[in-house]
Amino acid sequence: MPIKNRLADMHAEITGWRRHLHAHPELDFDVYETAKFVEEKLRSFGVTDITTGVGRSGVVAVIEGREPGSGRAIGLRADMDALPIVEATGLDYASKVHGRMHACGHDGHTAMLLGAAQYLAETRNFNGRAVLIFQPAEEGGGGGLEMCRNGMMERWGIDEVYGMHTHPGEAVGGFHIRVGAQMAAADQFDIVITGKGGHAAEPHKAVDPNVAAAHVIVALQSIASRSVDPLAQVVVSVCMLRSDSEAHNVIPQQVTMKGTVRSLDADVRDLAQRRLEEIVDLTARAQGCTAETIYDRGYPVTINSPGPTAHAIAAAQAVTADANPNTAPIMAAEDFSYMAEERPGAFIMLGNGFGPNVHHAQFNFDDEAIPAGCSYLAEVIERGMPI
Repeated sequence: MPIKNRLADMHAEITGWRRHLHAHPELDFDVYETAKFVEEKLRSFGVTDITTGVGRSGVVAVIEGREPGSGRAIGLRADMDALPIVEATGLDYASKVHGRMHACGHDGHTAMLLGAAQYLAETRNFNGRAVLIFQPAEEGGGGGLEMCRNGMMERWGIDEVYGMHTHPGEAVGGFHIRVGAQMAAADQFDIVITGKGGHAAEPHKAVDPNVAAAHVIVALQSIASRSVDPLAQVVVSVCMLRSDSEAHNVIPQQVTMKGTVRSLDADVRDLAQRRLEEIVDLTARAQGCTAETIYDRGYPVTINSPGPTAHAIAAAQAVTADANPNTAPIMAAEDFSYMAEERPGAFIMLGNGFGPNVHHAQFNFDDEAIPAGCSYLAEVIERGMPI
């Protein structure tokens, strides 16, 4: 079964919703206007079971099938928040809020779930309950965790949960998924190396934290090359380096570093943290400095369960022949992972073409992917809870 005809007919309308959302981005948990837009659209579709303020500012809506009491409940999740980026697309529907931008496709995710919602509310060609989850604060805020802590899974009796994300670098409208680790755990670290400041012309009278920091950065790369099994995957990136001096002739007292660690396995995650803390401490001491490391665990690995993944593959293949069931994992992270920890779930990637990547000031969700994305979401419900 290809793109659903009704959703193909709605393409222009859903595109309009997406572009409205793109022009009015909101950050973190402060997505109240977006949530209001979602609620108004749902009510216009005839959906009456709508709860707002879930996980602070999320929206959960229920569409009952023709036989709601005899079936299961499947959750479909979309994220609503944008990023603190100055948009550089030049689009006529570009962000109207300086310094905020939908640079990760969440405007497309929300619009596609709304499109699927309208179709499901009109047809109700399923046996059970479709639970629509519109989530705030995916971009670092942990909105998925907040919604789970708010009792979402138990409150709405969700049996399985499905998510989707736009995926630049693949053909528009194609699907990509795998069983197991789909996206990485994301941890972050802050390191402060302290030496002894002094005059740059007399380095022997100082203890240079810059030299220690340089050795630390290089040594941290040995975690991937020498500590972790070559068949496993880990990324250790130092992304910010700053000293407490900006002068050309001053050896600073302190250097601060910030970065991230990405992994796909719990044991590798533990190993990477332990080795990072050891390397920072011992390398700094070897250079005559001291070091303090703060290591924060972030989003866990996004794990696709076998059953839901098989179901997601079948749904995607019903929509298009371009459905890859053995895609490589992605070292970016997703807080859909919290939902997939509470219920069996599957997270699929939707091709967005070959333009700028997500989190780039010129990224834009490709509206040509909308019919495929909406059809997939509807197919997950209809196949998962057939009449």
